[in-house]
Amino acid sequence: MTTKNSSLSRRHFLARGATVAAGAGVLAAPATIASASTPVTWRMQTHFPTGTWYYTDVFQDLADRITEGTNGELVIETHAPGSIVGTSDKLIAAGRGTLDAAFTFPAYWVGQIPAAGHLNGNLGTFSSTQEMEYFFFEMGALDIVREAYAERGVYVVGPIAGGGVTLFGKRPIRTLEDLRGYKIRTTGTAARVLEKLGAAPVSVAGGELYQALQTGVVDAAHWGSVSGGISMNFQEVTSYIMQPDLIYPTNLEVFVNMDRWNALGEDHKRVVHDAVRATTGIYTSKILHEDISGINSFVNDHGGEVVMMEDAVLEEMRTASMAVVDEISAQDPRYSGRIGDLLHEFMRFTGKL
Repeated sequence: MTTKNSSLSRRHFLARGATVAAGAGVLAAPATIASASTPVTWRMQTHFPTGTWYYTDVFQDLADRITEGTNGELVIETHAPGSIVGTSDKLIAAGRGTLDAAFTFPAYWVGQIPAAGHLNGNLGTFSSTQEMEYFFFEMGALDIVREAYAERGVYVVGPIAGGGVTLFGKRPIRTLEDLRGYKIRTTGTAARVLEKLGAAPVSVAGGELYQALQTGVVDAAHWGSVSGGISMNFQEVTSYIMQPDLIYPTNLEVFVNMDRWNALGEDHKRVVHDAVRATTGIYTSKILHEDISGINSFVNDHGGEVVMMEDAVLEEMRTASMAVVDEISAQDPRYSGRIGDLLHEFMRFTGKL
């Protein structure tokens, strides 16, 4: 099904977005701490570029929320990418205490901590923030992730949901046959899943992606949700947005040096936990706004089309994704194996397998 009318997409996004509003309201204002103590400062670094709305409205907002929620007893000092350590060095630096905390992307560490891929999210699994939070917080997957990271000397405060994974392409994808041989810029476990579906994954650096689409090195790509793709100007070099997203949401993470975390009182830990969890609602709501605007611009300003993939594509994607999960479980039975078992249970509970 193809449409030039963006109303379908708005309904799709609004239905998805209605699930995120409660999180921001319930946890947006953590209780302040009355007890006085010597102020502690944490240096927290992100991978978000300065000058972007999410650096200010998400990263800085989280820092301010924690500082204010502890009456200034725990001050979060924000740092831009590379200001203290390189982006790919944040995990090691936090474990050593060179960096106190990080707001970052779990996919950076899958080579060191395979379970980080589960924290990031697997294609074809989650379809709402509630499902993601149910899996990590209620089913216990986050506890296992924390065990895995603890070996590196860090404490994972929690996931923070971002947008979904939206595929932009030069040709529409409606059926499994449409995926065969399709050159898609992708990375990590997503590449392994799409390859099982017959696509041709290609690794391209972000800075080279626009030219790769323009010259035909790749014919499709994903860069976060719709608004992420729009920020990369995909609307200028592609004609189609595929829906639904390959997963919604994918996650970021906040982690802290273990010694710094253990030194906090329980009251301050509660504020940090609540502030991080509240950021899921704040971030996803803002992304939803940007995604709806992006869909409208893609269709109305650039003549693009929104294509709905057939259910069979999504069903096969889930099967392929769980096959990759099982491969990773076999490589890392101690942590990924246990999370993989929970994910199979989740997929059965939700009727997806």
